[in-house]
Amino acid sequence: MTFSLVVRNGAAFGMVVCSSSPAVASRCVHLRAGVGAVASQNVTNPNLGALALDALAAGANASSALEKTVVGEPFAEYRQLIVVDASGGTAIHTGAKALGTRHERQTENAAAAGNMLAEPAVIDALIDGYLNSVALQTEQRLLDGLGAALAVGGEAGPVHSAGLQVVEDVPWPVTDLRVDWHDDPIGELHRLWAVWAPQKADYRTRGIDPTAAPSYGVPGDL
Repeated sequence: MTFSLVVRNGAAFGMVVCSSSPAVASRCVHLRAGVGAVASQNVTNPNLGALALDALAAGANASSALEKTVVGEPFAEYRQLIVVDASGGTAIHTGAKALGTRHERQTENAAAAGNMLAEPAVIDALIDGYLNSVALQTEQRLLDGLGAALAVGGEAGPVHSAGLQVVEDVPWPVTDLRVDWHDDPIGELHRLWAVWAPQKADYRTRGIDPTAAPSYGVPGDL
């Protein structure tokens, strides 16, 4: 039903996710600048993402934050969680009742997991595609990982939603792109990134200091 990749890249945290179900990013993506990143998926309880981030913010590492979150969840056997902390530590929980073919893999600064996969190799391709990417921006590296995962089969059925989020040195996401329902959500996510990428820095500047921001370049902008 879902596969995702969660990473730390320097001061940035990022996540890419796709699913056969609608609006996957609205439920599964949980990032907090300077703190960490969490994916909560598979029969999703979105609140687990916030709980794990709170544990990280209180000083727990990825493993401890995951353990605390899972212990407090009465239906942990249905949940799949990925945690990356501010030091690049990673931890994954895949419950015994996670759906279909599932797989997980973690390394320093990056972790990936999925369920209802076409095959376990999807997760290996997802994380290797990210690690081997020569792109400079976290977002493009995440998309490269996603493309590699799809090339070896992706989910067992057709995917319909996807999301890409990155946080850096400001409290809000510097990139937050979602495709909530589409016949080609990955292609649409690439299209959105192509639109957003050249404007990303300008919108960050507008949030910090509007007097230093460039013109919007739209009708009515004086």
